[in-house]
Amino acid sequence: MESAQSKKAGKILLLFLLMVVGFCIFLGTIFYRNFTERVLPNLQAKRVESAIRGNIYSSDGFLLASSKKVYKAVVNTYNINPQKKDVFINLFSIYSKIPKSAIRKKLEQKGNVTLSYNIDSKSASYLKQLNLKLNQLDVFQSYEDKNGNIFKYGLSVVESGESRDYLYGDTMEPILGYINKQDDSKITRVDGIKGIEKSFNDELEPNSDLLMVGERDIGFNVILNKDSVFKMRSDGYSIISSIPLKLQKKIERLADEYATELGAKEVLVGVIESKSGKILALASSARFNPNAITKNDYAHLNPSAIEYSYEPGSIIKPIIYAMLLDKQLIKKNEVIPLENGKFKLRNFTITDTHKLESATIEEILLYSSNIGMAKIAQRLSPEEYNAGLQAFGFGNLSGIDLPYERVGIVPDSKRFHSDVYRASVSYGYGMRTTFIQMLKAYNTIINHGIAYAPYLVEYLEDSQSIRYKIKHKQPIRIINEQTANSVRETLVKVVTDGTGKSAQVPGILIGGKTGTAHIAQGGKYIRKYNSSFFGFADDREGNEYTLGISVFEPHETELYFAAHTAVPLFKDVVELLVKENYLKPKL
Repeated sequence: MESAQSKKAGKILLLFLLMVVGFCIFLGTIFYRNFTERVLPNLQAKRVESAIRGNIYSSDGFLLASSKKVYKAVVNTYNINPQKKDVFINLFSIYSKIPKSAIRKKLEQKGNVTLSYNIDSKSASYLKQLNLKLNQLDVFQSYEDKNGNIFKYGLSVVESGESRDYLYGDTMEPILGYINKQDDSKITRVDGIKGIEKSFNDELEPNSDLLMVGERDIGFNVILNKDSVFKMRSDGYSIISSIPLKLQKKIERLADEYATELGAKEVLVGVIESKSGKILALASSARFNPNAITKNDYAHLNPSAIEYSYEPGSIIKPIIYAMLLDKQLIKKNEVIPLENGKFKLRNFTITDTHKLESATIEEILLYSSNIGMAKIAQRLSPEEYNAGLQAFGFGNLSGIDLPYERVGIVPDSKRFHSDVYRASVSYGYGMRTTFIQMLKAYNTIINHGIAYAPYLVEYLEDSQSIRYKIKHKQPIRIINEQTANSVRETLVKVVTDGTGKSAQVPGILIGGKTGTAHIAQGGKYIRKYNSSFFGFADDREGNEYTLGISVFEPHETELYFAAHTAVPLFKDVVELLVKENYLKPKL
């Protein structure tokens, strides 16, 4: 009896103790809830979307260079169920178009593995959907590391940066330029290195990323209200070039054909709208594909039109002629003895291709007499000589909107005290110029004595498709209009009666000057040449263009003369301008 009562008392005591313990736990919970800092779930969300580099367009609306976002796909190999590894490989290959063998090889690594760094936005969207399907198929499993941490990650698809795409390969290179990739806060950005990409890098660069911060909904999307933070995405400005793609490609094709036929190191062709300085074509046969630059392309990365200087040869003669005429130091009908093609000046012998006893000053230009130029150039004082060349732009930047332009070499006034120097420079030796400087100088004569800075970019365009016209340098008068028009008339006679006869095109007024220059190497002139033809084409209907052709190092045969190399190409370019309705022949 007593034993039964003691058992009953023990049970009551145990129950009482349990109630006391439960009550203590209840009180402890209340105390903890009220007197300790509560950790609430994050009720805010943040969304960041990177802006990208602006595009580059041709003047006729073709997209030349564009940026696109790229994404990377990351997976942790410990989270892939070994029994469903093949399922993962097969499906990821289908969605990403990456070969199964490449995926399998990457998954041999342990831990976080980046399966691709170059996934486009469309594929990235599909892969995010794939991640949901893989979770539904139990492809991913939890994993406990050596520290006892348990984690389960699926397929992660995140933005890795941007890539640059040149849609027409080597077209407009090297003046279009190329880019280099830079890592910026774990995002890959691109910077312009050469060409338009470099000179307008600040304008092309992204302005600001999209930023949204605020309260979140159940799907972790940002709720936009008065308390949220919102900053609109603003991509870089787009660049609108002055060059029409269709014309550029056709002129590049001509340059390629002549370079192959003549065995030339490079052929350059430039076309400028005479009345503005706007470049319609600046084509080189030495191009590269900026999407896939190789070691063989390194020699072509620098645009020769602005970075290569050379002795111009006889194409400088109209410039010297204009300087003399402008200062009234010569008269076109004045007769100059030409010594039957051979003239000795101190220890140097000057020779002419056309051996004439004498000629008028204008005929000196028509028949490209070195002797005649050497004699009349002596009438310029050393200071006038140097200042005149610099006024035409030699020894100075042309103003073209490209980086790393060379200025060439113009002798200073002291050197021009030498009558030999005054003579040699008058027919294109003893100074160095660039292709674009020469094109600008000829355009000054063609445009009635007014110099325009050549340019390649006309507009900036923002993300709202609003265009802003680029302000270019104001034109400057270099020589008086009467002088320029007189020289222009003489250039026409060079084509009708002189060394440029084969440049004629029916219904188009053509003027220009040939030039063939020896190349100096190791302190002496060798059997290599540069040949050129610079001039203009005018349909007398208001359409007028200044053109330049330079053929660098054609075959060392009798065909290296400009009349056989640069002049036929000049004619082909003018005929192309007619065909494309830039010029309208008056027959």
